[in-house]
Amino acid sequence: MDLDLALQTFILESRELLEDMENALLNAGNGSQSGGDEAVHAIFRAAHTIKGSAGLFSLDHIVAFTHVVESLLDEVRDGKLSLTDELIVLLLACCDHLSGMITALEAGQTEADAAMLAEGKPLIAQLRVQMGQPAEGDGHGSAGGELVTDEHPGVERMGEPGGASDAWHLSLRFGPDVLRDGMDPLSFIRYLGQIGRIVGIVTLADGIPAAEQMDPETCYLGFEIALETEADKTAIEGVFEFVQDSCTLHILPPRSRVEEYVRLIRELPEQKALLGEILVRCGCITQRELDAALQVQAAAGHSPAAAPPLGAILVGQGTAEPAMVEAALSKQKQSADPKPTESRSIRVDADKLDLLINLVGELIIVGASANLIARQVRNSELLECTSMLSDLVEQVRDSALQLRMVKIGATFNRFQRVVHDVAREIGKDIGLAVSGEDTELDKTVVEKIGDPLTHLVRNAIDHGIEPAEVRAERGKPLRGTVRLNAFHDSGSIVIEVSDDGGGLDRERILAKAIERGLIEPDRKMSDQEIYGLIFEPGFSTAAAITNLSGRGVGMDVVKKNITALRGTVTVDSAPGLGTTVTVRLPLTLAIIDGFLVGLGTATFVVPLDMIDECIEFAAEPGHDYTNLRGQVLPFIRLRSLFGVSTPPPRRESIVVVKHAGQRIGLVVDALHGEFQTVIKPLGRMFSQLRCISGSTILGSGEVALILDVPAIVGRSSGGGGNGAAETPQLAA
Repeated sequence: MDLDLALQTFILESRELLEDMENALLNAGNGSQSGGDEAVHAIFRAAHTIKGSAGLFSLDHIVAFTHVVESLLDEVRDGKLSLTDELIVLLLACCDHLSGMITALEAGQTEADAAMLAEGKPLIAQLRVQMGQPAEGDGHGSAGGELVTDEHPGVERMGEPGGASDAWHLSLRFGPDVLRDGMDPLSFIRYLGQIGRIVGIVTLADGIPAAEQMDPETCYLGFEIALETEADKTAIEGVFEFVQDSCTLHILPPRSRVEEYVRLIRELPEQKALLGEILVRCGCITQRELDAALQVQAAAGHSPAAAPPLGAILVGQGTAEPAMVEAALSKQKQSADPKPTESRSIRVDADKLDLLINLVGELIIVGASANLIARQVRNSELLECTSMLSDLVEQVRDSALQLRMVKIGATFNRFQRVVHDVAREIGKDIGLAVSGEDTELDKTVVEKIGDPLTHLVRNAIDHGIEPAEVRAERGKPLRGTVRLNAFHDSGSIVIEVSDDGGGLDRERILAKAIERGLIEPDRKMSDQEIYGLIFEPGFSTAAAITNLSGRGVGMDVVKKNITALRGTVTVDSAPGLGTTVTVRLPLTLAIIDGFLVGLGTATFVVPLDMIDECIEFAAEPGHDYTNLRGQVLPFIRLRSLFGVSTPPPRRESIVVVKHAGQRIGLVVDALHGEFQTVIKPLGRMFSQLRCISGSTILGSGEVALILDVPAIVGRSSGGGGNGAAETPQLAA
């Protein structure tokens, strides 16, 4: 077993569990009582799993700290403590501390240092105070559980006379190579003290050879252990998960558990089930014990009819009690066998997916080149093959892109904590409402949209939501709401960040812009244009500088980051009702379906999902609009926009594109048809180029530029006209 790989898996799973724990804590106070109970159980399970996994790696500092957290959560689960706001804040701080320990572990720190102990000590003290215990000890000193050892063989199997307590009995024999595999047998026994109390343990030394024959790297010891615990058989067996192949383990339940198992079997729903499945489902035996018994059964009989009964094998091995097997056989007679379904998934490194996308992109380019050659040589068989190849490449492309699509809900859930902490910091009562969390988009976009959304959410909390007294005067609920919503629209993903606050002050923004010289005093501007001024660098209307706002840094960064993703951001506000910031992003940054158009001797690509239709160009001279079925359609002559000086053709076409609810026509020389476009980023030299979002390579090897439709639509709506003053001459 590769312990380093297993440790990395533990780190990844711990971070996911901490994220689940944090979300459950933030949602614990919402909804019905049943929903609160489910949240408490989810929090407890997350803490318990982290503690159990950390124990397997002898990470005593993580085990000890999580044990105290788990003890408090156990009292909450039993109803002895209420999950108050104060307790939620404390548990969130514990999550942060655990996250810090996991980060330190990833950096190679397997033990707690002085700073980590100092950080955890006050949290341990507060947890103990909440449980009504003395605030003593830092929780890092031990793994939490003393080993009680006996010098004489006083441990007896369950059911035999003389048993001191109603305890589980573990008969444990480690394999000779367990030390060579990097495992410490005592660490597994020590961890048993975390799930219960060891009331007796006997070390078996009958396997030790003579001194001259002993190998220091060989384990010769066995153990008989009596364990008092509320854990089930699977949890006890899980302690030895990493040495299951290097040890022999028999677990006998206490007498009281036998009656409980029989009752659980009888209460099972009427479903088809095999004998072994019934026993595993109720916890009578573990899956490992069932697999071992099935192997014995298969080896004993040459045919199913000649094989011994499974129940007899389990009883003979001491794995199950006769009463359990009889109850399971009775239940089996009442039902038949269902076919279990499995959910299969694997973790894939993101770099491998990126490499796959790049290779698919190159495959598309080569496929287009092969198709071009086939048309040139006019070979029907070759054309048929390249057509089939194109279809298969398109399917591979869609499948590869789907691998990188993730739900935005995980990103949205991060803001539960942001809203909770920031609202407490500024003394406001604010909640977060999330919708559209199942909307999918490219993983690359998800990673890069986190920071801009954080700025928008914090801005809505600070600037948007009014203080409670102001909301009361306006007849609003005292609790403000920030909403996050996501949905698909025209091949893009739209993310809305809205609040029910006081809205933007149009006149104040306008006055500040005039004061800073951003606009002329007599310039006529629409509300959308005025609201868009908040994205100017250094722009702020805050009366005072705080930790959250007032320095004019943030909103311009938001727009810059979103623009870098080929996206757009707009603001809509209603005085007294609130503000909505709309972010529109492409679903993927790698490959798109494009439509090729000709302009002079150059070829351009228009994203296919933004095209409504193509029509023949017809307009009166001097006009920049045309009649489209009784509606006015403004258009932009791309020749003028890009400074193409070659003579125009006798017949031109209009490509009607749509973005953010606006339609505009692009006048082009020729229409060349659809094309799978592999987006290649422009070099740094062209970073300031407007109306162009990237480039692609055609099958002929020529380079085609991809039109930035949102920027072109913005020029049209902003009165940019057809001039080319702000756009470099591309014809050259």
